[in-house]
Amino acid sequence: MSGGKQRAPRTGTPSGGVPGTGLAAPLDPKRIAVYVGLAVLGALVGIAGALVQAAWFPAGLLLALVACAGLFYGGRCVFGTQLGALAPAAGWLISIVVLLGGRPEGDYVFGDELGLTLFMLGGMAVAVICATMSRSPRPGTDTGRPGK
Repeated sequence: MSGGKQRAPRTGTPSGGVPGTGLAAPLDPKRIAVYVGLAVLGALVGIAGALVQAAWFPAGLLLALVACAGLFYGGRCVFGTQLGALAPAAGWLISIVVLLGGRPEGDYVFGDELGLTLFMLGGMAVAVICATMSRSPRPGTDTGRPGK
């Protein structure tokens, strides 16, 4: 390798002072605490939804799914990232799985099998929709389309 030509540094590359984004971003304890708080809130919505959907089927099921959608979409909008929707969804899913375990006597928190199935599948579908939706355009930004 000695005696060869040395390459000139590339031009147009960002300097070393540019912070990373996404998974390359440095850890921020405040942001991590908010994500953990969203997960706890997701667990609480899952527990409340399990009780409501079992008590007032089918209106309770709709109410529980709307609460899940509001929390997941709200996390997505506030943070603008997929993790904003996935953190409460993870807390929701963990609480639902724990509630599914039941008791040794065979009792469940959920009322019937239809409500259980619809609440689980509906909540998971809402979480996936909120996590994979495209970012909404910011008001006042240029769309890049000609003629506007």
